[in-house]
Amino acid sequence: MKKIFLFAGIVFSFTAFGQIDSNSLRTQAKTYMQTGDYANATLVLNKAIQQAPNDVDLQNDLIFNYYLAGNYAKAIEMGKRLTTVSMADVRSYQLLGMSYRAIEELKDAEKLYKTGIEKFPTSGVLYNEYGEFLWQKKKLEDAIAQWQKGIAADPNYSGNYYNAAKYYYVSTDKIWALIYGELFLNLESYSRRTPEMKELLLDAYKKYYTNMQALKTPDSNNGFEKSFAALLNKHAATVSDGVTAASLTKLRTKIILDWFEKEPVKYPFRLFDYQRQLLKAGYFDAYNQWIFGAAQNLTDFQKWTQENQKVYDDFIAFQRGRVFKVPSGQLYK
Repeated sequence: MKKIFLFAGIVFSFTAFGQIDSNSLRTQAKTYMQTGDYANATLVLNKAIQQAPNDVDLQNDLIFNYYLAGNYAKAIEMGKRLTTVSMADVRSYQLLGMSYRAIEELKDAEKLYKTGIEKFPTSGVLYNEYGEFLWQKKKLEDAIAQWQKGIAADPNYSGNYYNAAKYYYVSTDKIWALIYGELFLNLESYSRRTPEMKELLLDAYKKYYTNMQALKTPDSNNGFEKSFAALLNKHAATVSDGVTAASLTKLRTKIILDWFEKEPVKYPFRLFDYQRQLLKAGYFDAYNQWIFGAAQNLTDFQKWTQENQKVYDDFIAFQRGRVFKVPSGQLYK
C-alpha cells in the first residue's frame, strides 16, 4: 500500500513539475545549488531548458551547476557546444574558462579567453579572468597588461582594479596600488574582498612612506602620476609620526585641497572628485575611518564610531544611497 501511495506521489510531483514555467524552475534550481544538491539542480535545469531551449541563462546555470558538482567533463562538453553558437554570452565563455582551468587544460583555456575577448572586447570580466590565468602561469607582466586593458574597456568592473592593486602592491610602483585599491573599495564596498583590500591599502601607504627611496620613479611622460606623486611627497611630514587613519585623513585632505587649487583641474579624476565631495559634506573623516580604521586597530575604530556615531551613520547612509561610477577616458596608467 505504501508503494502505491509513493508511486502516486511521484506521478503527482512530476505532473505539477511539468506545469511550472522555466523562470520558476530556474529559481528552484538555484535553491538546490545553494544547498549543494547538484543532482536535483541538474534535473530541474534540464526540464527548464526543454521548455526554453534558447534561454542562454538556463544553459549557463547548468554549466555552472556541473562545475560546482566537479563534473568538469560535462561542463566543458556543454560549454564548448554553447560557445560555438551566437546566443553565447560573456558568462558562457567565463564558465568554460573556469572549467578548463579546473582540469589544467591551459592551451584550451588561453585560446578560449582570446576568442572571448575578440568577440566581447568591452568585457572587463574576460580580461580579468585571462589576467588571472596568466598570473597563475607566472606571466606577471602579461597579467597586468590584461587587467589594464580590462580597466580601459570596462572602467566600472571591480575585478581588474582588485588584481591590479595587488600586482602594484608587491611592485615598487606603489602609487597605482593606492589608486586602484581605493577605486576597488568604492566599486565593491561590501564584499568578502573588501576587508582584504582595506588592509592592503593601509599597508601600501605604510610601505610608500617607509621606503620612499626604493620606489619606482614616476613616469616622466605621465602627468597624472607625476602630479599625484609630487603631492604624496610634499605632504610626507603629515604621517612622519605614523601612518594611521587619523594621519591619513590629514594627509589626504591636504592632497585634495592642493589638487583642486586651480580649476579646472588638468587631470579630471572621479575618485578625487568624490573625495572633495565628501570633504564638503563633512564626511571625509568618516570615509577615511571606514577605509583605514578597522584595518589599523579594530578597538580604536569602534571607539571612534561610538564617539562619532551620527556622522558615521550619516556617511554610511550617504555611501549606500549612491552608485560610484568611473567615467571612461580617465585612465592615466
